[in-house]
Amino acid sequence: MTTPAPIRWTDTVRQQAFTHWLGAQAASHGLDIGSLRTASADASFRRYFRIDGRDGPRIVMDAPPAQEDCRPFVGVAALLRGGGLEAPEVLSWDESNGFMLLTDLGATTYLEALQRGDAARTNALYLAALDALVQLQRIEAQTRVPAYDRALLQRELDLFPTWYIERHCRHTLDDKALAQLQRCFGLILDACTAQPSVLVHRDYHSRNLMLPREPGGQPGLLDFQDAVWGPVSYDLASLLRDAYVEWDEATQLDWAVRYWERGRKAGLPLDDDFGCFWRDFEWMGLQRHLKVLGIFARLSHRDGKDGYLKDLPLVWRYAHRVASRYNGLGPLAHLLERLAGTQRESGYTF
Repeated sequence: MTTPAPIRWTDTVRQQAFTHWLGAQAASHGLDIGSLRTASADASFRRYFRIDGRDGPRIVMDAPPAQEDCRPFVGVAALLRGGGLEAPEVLSWDESNGFMLLTDLGATTYLEALQRGDAARTNALYLAALDALVQLQRIEAQTRVPAYDRALLQRELDLFPTWYIERHCRHTLDDKALAQLQRCFGLILDACTAQPSVLVHRDYHSRNLMLPREPGGQPGLLDFQDAVWGPVSYDLASLLRDAYVEWDEATQLDWAVRYWERGRKAGLPLDDDFGCFWRDFEWMGLQRHLKVLGIFARLSHRDGKDGYLKDLPLVWRYAHRVASRYNGLGPLAHLLERLAGTQRESGYTF
């Protein structure tokens, strides 16, 4: 066996606090401190380590309290587990320092599995993800998570002009163009806020779904701390129009129909007309993708995380395709074209 690479720390005081805390966890949970190694990092300030123990691998979270509030993570994890879903169990939590010991849901994400190219297995994985999504949306959580209301949706959309248009594309909108963009935003918000509300994971995609522990099992759910009570189509848009993997539209439609059928049988508040539901799905996805363009640009320009820039073209295509399809969104489609120097793409129209 190779010795794990040492964990890097920039704050020696925090490192000492972590070492002390981990030593106590090793004694009470039978952990092998020498096996501690990096598991992953994400777009936030959180870091994750994996460590071996008497009951199998465990995950250690390092989340500096000045930048990360772990209370939503703990609360939503309990909600999901209470709803019968595969979310990490919190075994120990040092709230004041932001250290946490969690059960391990495995080391392979959906995205990593998809890159191996097994089409039959891919379909089975997505059907499992759709089933888990329906189960998640049946959880009554309206008083347990924040509302995904118009104000929050607007703040997310505002990331697009601030970080993508102005900072990333170095483009300044004149008063006319800005007014046109805000009118498009108004139409998007009208469509999104008219949808029925359910529990929303908010990042339900291939990087946050772990392979089921056994064939036919549920996927593991990660990165759910930003869960909200909001539009029913949001998580499906996250899953089928993923920023990290692209599916042709026929495949998206097939999976969307399967979700819609399952959801209606489960009593979710879905439109009886699939065409109307698909339109809601498209408009919700547009809101998300404009937000993601802003977030990925911000991650690069503010946080120095340039790896997300390679995913911008796919997210742009998603946004442009929908903006090109629906009445009232023409100015947004033209703006995207000016920013990218490209032409409209054709596709299905509903």
